[in-house]
Amino acid sequence: MSSDGRTEVDEPHGWTADIALTAFFLLTTVFPYFLILTYGYYGSGSWLSVVVGTMIVTPLALRSHHPLTMVALATVGGLAHLLFLSSPLPCLIVVPVMVYSVARWVDNQRSRLVVAIGGVGSFLGPLTWATSGRTWDFNSMVLAMLVCMGMVLTPYVVGRRVRETARAKLWEHTAQAERYEAQLEEQARETRMAEINSRNQIARELHDIVAHSLSVMVVQAEGGRALATKKPEKAAEVLETIADTGREALTDIRRIVGVLRSVDDDEFTPMPSLGDIADMIERTGGRVTLTTEGEEPHASQGLQLTVFRVVQEALTNFLKHAGPDATCEVQLLFHRDEIEVRVTDDGLGAPGGTSTGGHGLQGMSERVTAMGGSLSAGPRANGGFQVRARLPLTARRTA
Repeated sequence: MSSDGRTEVDEPHGWTADIALTAFFLLTTVFPYFLILTYGYYGSGSWLSVVVGTMIVTPLALRSHHPLTMVALATVGGLAHLLFLSSPLPCLIVVPVMVYSVARWVDNQRSRLVVAIGGVGSFLGPLTWATSGRTWDFNSMVLAMLVCMGMVLTPYVVGRRVRETARAKLWEHTAQAERYEAQLEEQARETRMAEINSRNQIARELHDIVAHSLSVMVVQAEGGRALATKKPEKAAEVLETIADTGREALTDIRRIVGVLRSVDDDEFTPMPSLGDIADMIERTGGRVTLTTEGEEPHASQGLQLTVFRVVQEALTNFLKHAGPDATCEVQLLFHRDEIEVRVTDDGLGAPGGTSTGGHGLQGMSERVTAMGGSLSAGPRANGGFQVRARLPLTARRTA
């Protein structure tokens, strides 16, 4: 709010419009007295009427920029009118315009004060004119008071209504702007979360691919070194397995990098599915067996990828921690409404016997939980380690 009582409900009118309105009232209510006094046209008047009229009308130029200053200056002119003139001047027609201006551009509390001043003037004016020697009866005086009061109250009500309408529009515009800004912030937040989730998913994918492939390659290389001296004819087969594993790892990494470079999913290399689990197990060198039970269901691509990654990560842990003489069994149990995965080995298990921790198990758990399933991993009572996951066929993913 400005020091003159004008709030930020809306912008004031331009100076040109206010000055033009003031000039119009000066021309129609004050200038005729000037013509009478200067050229002796028909009528009566005094230079005091010109001065007082100018004092009352001229402040109208401030109506939208400094309405309270306008009222203060016009009040001085009004007091001069009551003290020195015995009849109402035509310039008083600007009073409704001034009251409207105050109601329109000034806050409620200050505008009420202006109405009170106008009300006092509505009574004092007719009372002064009635006692100045004119033949006014009581009824005429009361009627004049009511007319003057109407000239104050009516424009005040209209001005307040216009002001409240402007305020409602301003609030609605502000609310719309805030809602739009909130939507932009929410969209930006969702975009950031999507980027974070995408990075996390890519990190898990890279870990699963690289860790498993390198583990297989290391195991095959160590076995190949032994075969090179005992069974040289088998060394080429081992080297071929290592090469195939490396090529597949590179293909998967290129696929993930392709996701970052393109938004067209149809151009991606197909993701691993349930049918790829047997090929993955075959490359481990005969230490892992695969057992299936039930009829393979028609599962979604995401569910098949999750099952593949669970088996892959479990085999990676087996190859890294179980020891060179350990064996492992992968069981895929296809139930009516879920897929159960069991990866069981008879080896040493993870260092310290931990059942959780590390990016591999954490990523595996996040994958399974995201598909609405459950996962457990830990050492067995009779030795070895087991990873068990249950994944529903119906989509009931958690947030």
